[in-house]
Amino acid sequence: MTEIIASLAGIAPRYHTLFCDLWGCLHNGKAPYPAAVAALRSFRARGGRVVLLTNAPRPARFVAATLDRMGVPRDAWDLVVSSGDAAQYAMLHGAVGHRVWHLGPAKDDGFFTDYPPEFAGDHIERVALDQAEGIVCTGPFDELAEVPEDYRDRLLAARDRGLKLLCANPDLVVDMGDRRIYCAGALAALYSEMGGESLYFGKPHAPIYDLARRELAALTGSEPDAAGILAIGDGIATDILGAASEGIDALFVTGGLAADQFGDDVENPSPARLAAWLAAQPAAPAHAIGRLR
Repeated sequence: MTEIIASLAGIAPRYHTLFCDLWGCLHNGKAPYPAAVAALRSFRARGGRVVLLTNAPRPARFVAATLDRMGVPRDAWDLVVSSGDAAQYAMLHGAVGHRVWHLGPAKDDGFFTDYPPEFAGDHIERVALDQAEGIVCTGPFDELAEVPEDYRDRLLAARDRGLKLLCANPDLVVDMGDRRIYCAGALAALYSEMGGESLYFGKPHAPIYDLARRELAALTGSEPDAAGILAIGDGIATDILGAASEGIDALFVTGGLAADQFGDDVENPSPARLAAWLAAQPAAPAHAIGRLR
């Protein structure tokens, strides 16, 4: 049964590492949540490690730069591991060919330029859809104005040619301030519904967790044991399902994507509403909290 907790500090001694989501947990797309920052700082102060595990479709360096601009202090985290990192590795290994159509905004151009050192000589060419061997999707071209249906004709043409779509962000939507926007996952889901083949590497899929464990082991000098890891997230089908698949405990932040399901007080979810809602979900977390604090 899911335990509603008052603060991360109440369960922190059970864990040595956090896999913490960003949107809806640490920030709202525009500004950090001060209480969440304080909670992560406190966890690190007692010797814990914080891995910011995000479905952002950009390599970690660009995610870290965004956090810096947003005002998230560097002493609140140890590592950033992104879906963009895991998906980029797959692209560079030829998962969808080497001539690709990039479906995504210009802010994601770093996906095609900032490669890990071992791939410095590799070359992925971005081309028009009719010349492509595959698709790399990092989101809509205009995430503030477009919806997946705007791409139906182009995706139908890609499906008819048998192109695979590499999805760099499995999230369907995120909340930017008070506005909900579509992510790459919504486009990939539409492509799959149309009969196309979509490939995923972020949460809840295994590659991003494998990458996080490798990077954590490189930082600490030892492999982390699953029993000491707590995943924190507001996405039941990404953060919480992914944690369950990896044998990791999860803390569900109810005040994120599903905030309207648990009563009027975002900081204090209704236990009855939470239990009823979780009964219909693909995975149940060990713990829940209104906002990370």
